[in-house]
Amino acid sequence: MPPTPARVVAVGTHDIRFPTSRELDGSDAMNPDPDYSAAYVVLRTDAPDGTEGHGFAFTIGRGNDVQVAAIDALRGHVVGRSLDELCADPGSLSRDLVGDSQLRWLGPEKGVMHMAIGAVVNAAWDLAARRAGRPLWQLLAEADPEWLVDQVDFRYLTDALTPGEALELLRRGREGAGERAAALRARGFPAYTTSPGWLGYSDEKLTRLAVEAVAGGFRHIKLKVGADPAEDLRRLRAARAAVGPHIRISVDANQRWDVDEAIVRTKALGEFEPYWIEEPTSPDDILGHAAVRRAVAPVKVATGEHVHNRVVFKQLLQAGSIDIAQIDAARVGGVNENLAVLLLAAKFGVPVCPHAGGVGLCELVQHLSMFDFVALSGTTDDRVIEYVDHLHDHFTEPVVIRDGHYTAPTAPGFSAAMRPESVAEFTYPGGAFWTADLARRNAGNRKERAV
Repeated sequence: MPPTPARVVAVGTHDIRFPTSRELDGSDAMNPDPDYSAAYVVLRTDAPDGTEGHGFAFTIGRGNDVQVAAIDALRGHVVGRSLDELCADPGSLSRDLVGDSQLRWLGPEKGVMHMAIGAVVNAAWDLAARRAGRPLWQLLAEADPEWLVDQVDFRYLTDALTPGEALELLRRGREGAGERAAALRARGFPAYTTSPGWLGYSDEKLTRLAVEAVAGGFRHIKLKVGADPAEDLRRLRAARAAVGPHIRISVDANQRWDVDEAIVRTKALGEFEPYWIEEPTSPDDILGHAAVRRAVAPVKVATGEHVHNRVVFKQLLQAGSIDIAQIDAARVGGVNENLAVLLLAAKFGVPVCPHAGGVGLCELVQHLSMFDFVALSGTTDDRVIEYVDHLHDHFTEPVVIRDGHYTAPTAPGFSAAMRPESVAEFTYPGGAFWTADLARRNAGNRKERAV
């Protein structure tokens, strides 16, 4: 009697929150007090080796419970799936999740449900890469181009990118891929850092961290802007003085401005030669971004971390609205949809510089950029991955930065697994950190009442 095929037997979910707001890590003009959080999902299997798949959606605190509930709503599509079939075709899971009409109604293909789909789909890719014994970037780079095309949903895209065009891009990208993979392993992928630039940091801390970044090999840093105009000018002046004229400085308004204000405020920073202005206005405003781009050149316009899906990316590219596409590993519907965006960007000749930071976003998105370099765009020119230096120690395979470059991961999977100790400590509200924190606050309240 043949052995029973291994299957997914459970979908574990965890509401994990870190108290980053207390040090103002991650603070910006739109999000002054973020508590970086992960709606974390584990696909558990009955495989003899106990292989699991890990993924997550990134949020910034309250509402993470809503994100966990959205992932829970997808459980019925996942439990019982054959591992062989799932790993051979993760796109089948993506299509089923996106195609659930009752849940799709909550989007469609946007918002909390779509982020939940991304978390589950990314966990499936982590599982596939683990079973293949390769890091995800390598699995994608060495995959058959026809198979990769089959992983992409071209619905709504064919006026801009057809499956045949995508196949040609991937076939062309395979030329010289071996040499580029070797170069990636030797040198890594260039990074830029936002660590000095959080809006809540003092000028002294900004300056110190900017100097440390350059000493660490970074040739590009980013600062948050969008609050007080005089403060923006003062902080940019301090950063430029700290790093000198030859280091790129980009700025990020985090959707703070209307279109006309974005133009005025960006031009006001011109003396400091910002490389790009990120999210100058609403991430949904395609025509607004195009107007900003025309007006502020040669400053480049970048956006994408809050773009809902491949369709909005398509329109941003068609309208000439952006110079830089910023994919997010956990915002859209996972690896499959990010493959679509990478292919669109390659078709339009627009560099992809992913959004990262957060909880685990650096760990995930490095794989997508490395695949893009090795087997699609074939270049790192004007391409960088964001890096933020916090929360990496909570992952079993944290990113490694050397001389301002991401080191190519070698461990099988998508680098998404969190350390069990971190899950136990920071699960909300019952984890060790949060129960102790509540006890401290209750004790403080009792002391105040006693006085």
